[in-house]
Amino acid sequence: MFEIKLASKKQDNDINDRMSEIFVEGFYQWLKYFSKDKKKLANAFSHMFNPDVFYIALLNDDICGIAACNDGVIKSIRLEKKELKKHLGFIKGSIAYSVLKHEFEEKQYPFTIEQDMGCIEFVATSPKYRGQGVASEIITHIFNNTPFTSYVLEVADTNLNAVNLYTKLGFQEFKRVKEEHSKQSGINYLVYMKYIKLS
Repeated sequence: MFEIKLASKKQDNDINDRMSEIFVEGFYQWLKYFSKDKKKLANAFSHMFNPDVFYIALLNDDICGIAACNDGVIKSIRLEKKELKKHLGFIKGSIAYSVLKHEFEEKQYPFTIEQDMGCIEFVATSPKYRGQGVASEIITHIFNNTPFTSYVLEVADTNLNAVNLYTKLGFQEFKRVKEEHSKQSGINYLVYMKYIKLS
């Protein structure tokens, strides 16, 4: 139903803006501290996507969802402090850079990234297309079009829809880590799940 392709293969001047809107919708729970204005957040983060590892789902040229897959070395995103300060203001932009660079760009998984393991990150679906199998199609495309033999991802224990989706796709939980700021985030544990490709 959806056409899945790397963002780098989509010739479109505003692709980053469109991806950023979906990113903000998907991760607003964590981003709203920096601004309640979703448009402002989308503008602030539109610079950061690595189009060589981000996959997009398209329907009639509309971007329906996004997900990244990397090898644990190549980064999915690159944050620029000046862009965050430009859109969020000096203080919030500086804080966003410090916090999110650590959380997103310098992410340290609590396990070893093995050779031939793909890291699936930043899975998000446009609100307009939720419940229509967008994330499933993107992840299945990643399984079929990347060279990895296993895949890992992180999901909040409270995001039951995502946990159920990943379980249906064949992921199994192998580790969970207590969330330090559970009262603020509303998350009890970060759950790590793995999918092993059958040869």
